[in-house]
Formats: sequence, C-alpha cells, structure tokens
Amino acid sequence: MKKYSYRILLFLTMLLPAVLFAQDSLYKLGPLSKPQNGVPKGVVTKYAWQSRLFNNFRDYYIYVPAQYDPSKPAALMVFQDGFTYVKEDGDFRVPTVFDNLIQQKLMPVTIGLFINPGHLNTQYPESLFSSSNRSAEYDDMSDKYVAFLIDELIPELKKQYNISDDARMHAISGLSSGGICAFTAAWQRPDYFQKVMSHVGSFTNIRGGHIYPDLVRRTTKKNIKVFIQSGTGDLNNNFGDWWLSNQQMASAFKFRGYDYQFVGGKGGHGGKHGGSILPETLQWLWSDVMISK
Repeated sequence: MKKYSYRILLFLTMLLPAVLFAQDSLYKLGPLSKPQNGVPKGVVTKYAWQSRLFNNFRDYYIYVPAQYDPSKPAALMVFQDGFTYVKEDGDFRVPTVFDNLIQQKLMPVTIGLFINPGHLNTQYPESLFSSSNRSAEYDDMSDKYVAFLIDELIPELKKQYNISDDARMHAISGLSSGGICAFTAAWQRPDYFQKVMSHVGSFTNIRGGHIYPDLVRRTTKKNIKVFIQSGTGDLNNNFGDWWLSNQQMASAFKFRGYDYQFVGGKGGHGGKHGGSILPETLQWLWSDVMISK
C-alpha cells in the first residue's frame, strides 16, 4: 500500500474523538459507568516505556483494584489506545466500571493494562490516535505486537503484581484498529489470550484484515471468546465497510461455533455505543470464569 494511503488513515484516526453522528445521542452511560457510594476506588498509575521490539516510545497505565490481594493471582485485561479507555470522563471509563463490577463480584479481580500506541520519539502528537506507529502495530496481522505484550510489557507488570497464568483469565480489547489488534493477539496466541473485546473493529483492508472472516471459517476453531460491536453509521471508505465487515466476522464466528456476541446499533465510528454497554459486555466476557468460581 502506498505511503499516502497511510497518511489518509492517520488523518481519519485523528478525527475519531471528534467524529459525531446523530445516532450516537441514543447511547447513554448507566449507573455502573459512574462512581457509586461505598465502592472502593482502584488506583491508576501512568508509566513510560521504550520498546526494544519496535524501537519506539509510549506511555501506559496500570489500574489496580482496591480488592487486589498479592497472595492471590489476579486476572489481566489489556487495552489498546489505553488513553481513551482509561479516561475518567471519556466514552468508556473502564476504571470506574471495573470498580463497580469487581465490588459486585460480576467480574474477577482484574488488573488493567492500558497501552498507548508507539511513537518514534517522546514528542507525542496532540491526538494519540495519530501516533506514528499505530497502524504498523495495530493493523498488522502477524504475531509481532502480541510478542511485544508477552515478552516486554507484561513481564514488567509481573514484577509488581501477581498475575494469573491461566489464559482464561487474560482478556484483550481495543477500538477501531485497536479492535482488530486485540483479535489478532488472541488469534496468534490463544494459549495466552482467550477473551477479546472489539469496538468498531477495523476488519477491513488496511493491512489485509479483510481476510479474517475467511480465515475464521477455514481454520479449526480456536479457544477464543469474542465480543464485537459496530453500527450502521460506522466508517465506509476506500479501506472497506466497517459495519459490513463486523457482520461478516459475526457470521464466520457463528459458522465455526465460537462463543461470541455481536452487538449492532446505529452509532458511528467511536466509543459512545460500546461505552454505554461496557458493563454488560464485561459481565458476559468474564461470565465463564465467574460461573466456575
């Protein structure tokens, strides 16, 4: 693909927070996405990282729930575009949702790892969606990014926290290119990540991701539990049709017998819809773990 195509993609992703569709006004945050009286608040800490594998720089955040006990292995959930998922007043507000769900025992005690996309230096762009290495990391279908997680960042996390080695206790998430990135990580390493949450995932021809529905159909079922979400107002451009591609992914999951959920709506290419249903999504994603307890 020519270099100018990636510049177009970067321009589109820079607009993610600002692209508003009238349909998105349908989606509101519920009580589980807001601080509740009597619910202990987890701690979010920001760190910087220089990647050996990618030879670039990024910030990341660690969320540790108040209920974390170092003597007991905690679950792990990794978020791409971590800055947007960790934001206290954003569309997702994951730390607050985690606080509420963990307190009500609707999901396991889970440490959150929120990772920003890599950049060639520490002079980060105003919109982190336009970080220089975002597409190269997220839209690539190889095992390079998941190797970065498993070999670099997660071992760093394990120096401080007791993380479960059970793949059922490892989830990964992202939106747009981060959504396909999350699925690729689990597809490449289902022995490590067995839960995927994708919001408006880019299963389109940015770097070949449009072939995933066919791959899912033709490949022996992998031990992955998958949630995907998109809307009729999602992107439709020279890279593909996001709404159609997510429907094709859902059809392939159904054909191959995956444990999956596809939630369609009327929203656009952003986090309003996904954020409004995040508490219910997380309960479903972790339900098999909670039932077994």
